[in-house]
Amino acid sequence: MSTPRHLGTRVYLAGMMLAALGCFVLAFSNWQSGDPVKFACYLIAAVLASMFKVSLPGIEGTLSVNFLFTLLGILELSLPETLLIGLVSTLAQFYWKPARRLKLVQLVFNLSQVTVSSGLAYGVYKAISIYVLRRPGPLALLITAIAYFACNTAAMSAIIGLTEEKPIQRVWRESYVWSFPYYMVGAAIAGMVSFLNAHIGWQASLLVLPPIYLMYRSYRLYLGKLETEKLHAEKISNLHLRTIEALALAIEAKDQTTGDHLQRVRVYAMELARDLGLNEDETEALRAASVLHDIGKLAVPEHIIAKPGKLTPEEFEKMKIHPIVGAEILEQVDFPYPVVPIVRAHHEKWDGSGYPSGLKGEEIPIGARILTAVDCLDALASDRQYRRALPLNEAMAKVASESGTSFDPKVVEILSRRYVELEKLAHEQPVQTIAKLSTDIKVERGSAPDAGFADHHQPAISSEAQVNHHADLVKTAREQVEKLCEIGGRLGGPLGLQDLLSLLAVRIRQFVPHDGIAIYVLRDKILAPEFASGDNFRLFSSLRIPVGEGLAGWVAQNSKAILNGNPSVEPGYLNDPTKYSTLRSALAVPVAGKTALVAVLAVYRIKQDAFSQNELDLLQVISSAAGAVVEDACLLSANVNPAPDTSRTRAAAAHG
Repeated sequence: MSTPRHLGTRVYLAGMMLAALGCFVLAFSNWQSGDPVKFACYLIAAVLASMFKVSLPGIEGTLSVNFLFTLLGILELSLPETLLIGLVSTLAQFYWKPARRLKLVQLVFNLSQVTVSSGLAYGVYKAISIYVLRRPGPLALLITAIAYFACNTAAMSAIIGLTEEKPIQRVWRESYVWSFPYYMVGAAIAGMVSFLNAHIGWQASLLVLPPIYLMYRSYRLYLGKLETEKLHAEKISNLHLRTIEALALAIEAKDQTTGDHLQRVRVYAMELARDLGLNEDETEALRAASVLHDIGKLAVPEHIIAKPGKLTPEEFEKMKIHPIVGAEILEQVDFPYPVVPIVRAHHEKWDGSGYPSGLKGEEIPIGARILTAVDCLDALASDRQYRRALPLNEAMAKVASESGTSFDPKVVEILSRRYVELEKLAHEQPVQTIAKLSTDIKVERGSAPDAGFADHHQPAISSEAQVNHHADLVKTAREQVEKLCEIGGRLGGPLGLQDLLSLLAVRIRQFVPHDGIAIYVLRDKILAPEFASGDNFRLFSSLRIPVGEGLAGWVAQNSKAILNGNPSVEPGYLNDPTKYSTLRSALAVPVAGKTALVAVLAVYRIKQDAFSQNELDLLQVISSAAGAVVEDACLLSANVNPAPDTSRTRAAAAHG
């Protein structure tokens, strides 16, 4: 039992002490002892019996067989004598070879509850014997033993549950209910001794010592078996925990944004589970699902997961499979609690508009309803590839606005009330470090795969393919390709890279209106802005973007375009708090040369989601046609002037 900290625990403790004080006043105001020698023998035997104690499973505590002498006292002695036997034997139990030193408040509570339990059992026995059965007998003793067991174990379960924040019923079921048969055996032994006392004399009580030792030994054997079963259960539980950690590591290898996010989601989810009264299995299932709900992303292409922009309809179709795949993966683990339904349903919505099954309302598992809301809140309040984090109160407001549509109103109500407290609690949790996988090392061995290398070339954009998919763009696309070919023919000779990019930017503005433009040239896995013009050009001119990071870095790594991305996700773009960006939309495409990617072309607008698919197609046509010319100019620039000339970049930007 821990030291009490909460108000409810203190009130309960004070109430138990007052009840014990009342029992003392009632008993000792009229002290009497019919046979002091008999009382002394019972007291000594009870102290000896208290030394036969066993540890209770699942909690810090011991149990001895001295309760048998409390039952004997109820049958043979007065109330004050019975209370003294209980108190003295309890003191002996706690101070004879203690496993740990008891705090004063713990000792006082134990003495109080023993006094209350003994006094209650004494009163029950007298009431049953006098007013119900009108004579003492086995039935009265049986009812008394049950009352003593119920009061004693319920009192201990309550204080343990309150101080250790465990469900009281669970503490009672796991740590005390198994001892009920032993109370019944103790009642039978007490009845037998009382019978012998009536016919032979109270000295027959000494015969109870061998049965007490046998009870103690049976306690030890039974608890030894329980301990073995407990250790086995802990091994299985630890195995599941290690499985969860290994799977979480697999998610971390796929999606680098999940580590801290998962820990915060778990803290939020566990607190809401407690507030909503989830049972033990539901709580454990939610604990596992809060870590594993995105395991299905292993089946989603990495360029979709890490895309720093909005998904296309085709990409979203791919993303929507991850709850189903995640559930199928976790079905193989055979969890002892319902993790799989939560993972399958964690993108369902309260109004039935979610996926994959369109569940609505309480059809959605309660764990999934909790997980959906807290996952969304933390995602909004965290940096993502495609946007910056929202302030926590704004993120909560967005979640609250979806109450009754996307989220369970009960979950949102609790989350709205506690989100500041929960965020603080999440930050106070120790950071759980997960082993780093070797995803960024280079393996030196293995010159080629068994099947050989695939042909590596950049597929050209086909005007005929665009005719099939975008008939309304055919004429414009062809005109643009012709214009770029003319530029390549005229500028392929004496003009340098800066002049070429400047003229290219002028051509782009004719077909793709924008508020800002940047052309990043790839050198040694770093994208450097060789040309920047328009709004925030000084910000773009100062960037050095590693391949794979931010918006332009993702485009370079995956050789895929981004439509209506967020410009502010570029590394270093808004690191300086004095800088402010008015740009809200980005359209970025890779520029491929004859053999490899040479640059990323990005245009920006102030309005959010400002670019259309038609403009993306046009920019892709332009980049494809200009790729070879830009590559030649880059090679010429590198040979003539290997060091980057940032002054020319800024000059071009200023005149743009």
